[in-house]
Amino acid sequence: MDNLNYEEIKEQARQAVTEILEAAHLKKGAIFVIGCSSSEVLGQRIGTATNLDSANAIFDGIIPVLKENGIRVAAQCCEHLNRALVVEEDTMEAYDFEQVNAIPQPNHAGGAFATVCYERFEHPVLVDSIRNKAEAGIDIGGTMIGMHMMNVAVPLRISLRKIGEAPIACARRRPKYVGGQRAIYDEKLM
Repeated sequence: MDNLNYEEIKEQARQAVTEILEAAHLKKGAIFVIGCSSSEVLGQRIGTATNLDSANAIFDGIIPVLKENGIRVAAQCCEHLNRALVVEEDTMEAYDFEQVNAIPQPNHAGGAFATVCYERFEHPVLVDSIRNKAEAGIDIGGTMIGMHMMNVAVPLRISLRKIGEAPIACARRRPKYVGGQRAIYDEKLM
């Protein structure tokens, strides 16, 4: 933990989200879900070494890229808040999500990344669910973001396998295939 390079973590996070956006072809207003274990980034077991510095580095790497592309962010809280999500108030209103009353905390309920998002978003709110509306996302450290992804979630392989010490899993959505063997599909949507 002592030799952790937060600038490197920030750059890894920026690179990962940039590669995901290149592969996912999201439109402005799409939701990108982020699950992040700051403990796993440090090489520790999830939930055992919460670290605001690593959470801030990841925020600084990811959020500016998403904002400049017009992508909405949903930051998943830990299991103690039932995987509720921190979003901007205008995202809640645009998608008619239900607000819940809790403020994420780094060591109690919510986790470091959700706490940082709640503190640094312009108008943060906590919502109980985004009802499978995320069109892409990144899971940093095995936080299980799949429940927030739209059908059909497709795994993305990017050049990075980790941020810090945390393994990452990336995903995007694609429309469902219909029509069976006779159907012809739009390659741009695959």
